[in-house]
Amino acid sequence: MSPQPRNEPELATLVALFYDAPEQLGRFIETTADDLPPVPRQLLAHNHHMTVTVEAHHGSLVDVQVLATQRQGQFYARKILLARQSDGQVVQFGIVRINFDFLDEAVRREIEARRTPLGRILIEHNVMREVELFDLYRIEPGPDLCELFSIVPADMTYGRTALIHCNGQPAIELLEIVTPE
Repeated sequence: MSPQPRNEPELATLVALFYDAPEQLGRFIETTADDLPPVPRQLLAHNHHMTVTVEAHHGSLVDVQVLATQRQGQFYARKILLARQSDGQVVQFGIVRINFDFLDEAVRREIEARRTPLGRILIEHNVMREVELFDLYRIEPGPDLCELFSIVPADMTYGRTALIHCNGQPAIELLEIVTPE
């Protein structure tokens, strides 16, 4: 049975796409925008594409590194890193689950090519989209996140879940975690 489209991204479901044990990624504590430090608040507490937001904050375009993918029916998921083009520094980790039923063939092919960040693809293809922020998290990083970000477990980081509606449909579920500064 295929997964059904959701109107809300579920943290546990997104993490389980690539982790048998969620603690490998980290321990997530739901929080509010008011409880985030200023930089994570600026990076996460909004209804905009993270690609654009992290590029503006870091003063550099970002490249995507796809760490893993999976396909189940019309759903395509990937685990990614975004890194600054200026120096290769990783600035974001993400898990993305896309319902290809809501995107045209050219967009799907470009996403599956794994060369361009998702936000940039949607913008360049003029996909009518609305980013909807759901939950904000303080994250105690687990072993995988520590390795990916080159941090230690004591380095707290922050993330969010969001949903991108494409052409009015709930097409893309997101978990986005920013690298501590």
